[in-house]
Amino acid sequence: MQLRHVEYFVATAETGSVSAAAAQVHVAQPALSRQLRQLEQDLGVALFDRAPGRLALSRTGLALLPVARELLAAADALERAAHLHARGRVERLTIAAPTATLTDIVSPFVATMSPEDPVVDVRVADGPTVEAMLRAGADLAIGMQRPQAPLVARALATFPVWAYVPRSDPWSERGSVRLAELLERPLIGLPASFTSREALERAVAAAGTSYSTLVEAANGTIAQALAASGRGVAVVSDDPRFDLVPLAVDLGDRRLSIRLVVAWDGSSVAADTLAGLAARIADWVAERYPTLPR
Repeated sequence: MQLRHVEYFVATAETGSVSAAAAQVHVAQPALSRQLRQLEQDLGVALFDRAPGRLALSRTGLALLPVARELLAAADALERAAHLHARGRVERLTIAAPTATLTDIVSPFVATMSPEDPVVDVRVADGPTVEAMLRAGADLAIGMQRPQAPLVARALATFPVWAYVPRSDPWSERGSVRLAELLERPLIGLPASFTSREALERAVAAAGTSYSTLVEAANGTIAQALAASGRGVAVVSDDPRFDLVPLAVDLGDRRLSIRLVVAWDGSSVAADTLAGLAARIADWVAERYPTLPR
């Protein structure tokens, strides 16, 4: 079956005659008639009821006409998308990132985009490397590790992992807390695949110590809600909620943090478009969080 034969079928059905369809698609009438019969042979069905001086859609032709129209529309969409990609543009793209990053960075950034920008889909990716995110189909991936070529990356910022306490907590006026004393309190953290939990586990292992109690929450918002209700200290990288006070976690030579990069495939035909969007995200992060190191 050839796509142009499907086009001739739709044209004939819509114009009501072979001669009108032939004029519409710029094909000689005998050739169009032959190609309609070839399509019927390929499909194994009669699309038209034929009589002297008369041509009408068969019951099968009526049933298949909407499908044929959908096929032509899909082929047209494929061609348009291919042209966009050939010019290095995309109409729709997917950004993969950890949950907190999607909530605090990607979603607010998308709200600043214009109708001329690509439509953005998002994919939660707590745990996978940026390479794995891109292999799974993301166009842009935000994570902690710089990828290997041909993938390229741009730094976003180094984000603190906060210890959140209520304003009534004895620590609320301190501004920071040492890791050793934090580990003496009941903690509320995220599952092991989350970046803030990864950072905490690395710091605890490096200090050669451990925590006595950690309640896992599904996400940073719930972790902060539990902290607000007095269940413990929430250790997350999310922006503050529920009027909680963020405390920096002092590791001695530095503070507990995660360094995020945005990555894409440098060999993609849309690499320039993706690089431009990554630069815009980085600029937006710098404006939203001006005090964070890049």
